[in-house]
Amino acid sequence: MKKLLLTVVLGLFAITGFSRAKYDVHAGLSMANITNSEASMKAGFSVGLGIDCPINNLWAFQTGLNFTSKGCRESEQGVVAKINPIYLDIPLLAAVKLPIKNDNVFVINAGPYVGLGLGGKMSLSGGGAEISSSLFKKVDGESEAMMNRCSAGLQVGIGMELKDKYLVNLSSQSGFTNMIKKDFAVDNNKNIALMITVGYRF
Repeated sequence: MKKLLLTVVLGLFAITGFSRAKYDVHAGLSMANITNSEASMKAGFSVGLGIDCPINNLWAFQTGLNFTSKGCRESEQGVVAKINPIYLDIPLLAAVKLPIKNDNVFVINAGPYVGLGLGGKMSLSGGGAEISSSLFKKVDGESEAMMNRCSAGLQVGIGMELKDKYLVNLSSQSGFTNMIKKDFAVDNNKNIALMITVGYRF
């Protein structure tokens, strides 16, 4: 997985030299949870740099670097538990662009993504006290970290491009890889997330 991430990053550098590539910055809200869990969705953030490479008037390849908080939240008997990992996600999307009118475009995209866990903590709070531990680093008494650092999955989304400058996107992710290591969980727990972002294209 680490070799795959390195290959993808090198590919991004190659894409930046593509003369027709368009760039944008975007930010917004993420709502995340994990599978096989009774936890609730947790609100977070998603910010990043997007790259749009037109293939023809209808199709484009879209990628970028997105910093997104994921995880979940659970509350029971006054105790709140949160898993709050932060990932660097790299989507690799095929996009179809459907012109509407007045230089506005409706976009549908889909494809895989790969992710790298950058940091984050698990916390328990209640009764005025709070304890926390790292997710991607070993803690005292454990032989390994709680979570796998590398992830991958499927991303699909819809959006609007307004005047080829202003962007509004709704995207969802379904993870393929187990995020919590077997020593810390009985079931396979995979990331799921919904992101709503707005952006500006240079």
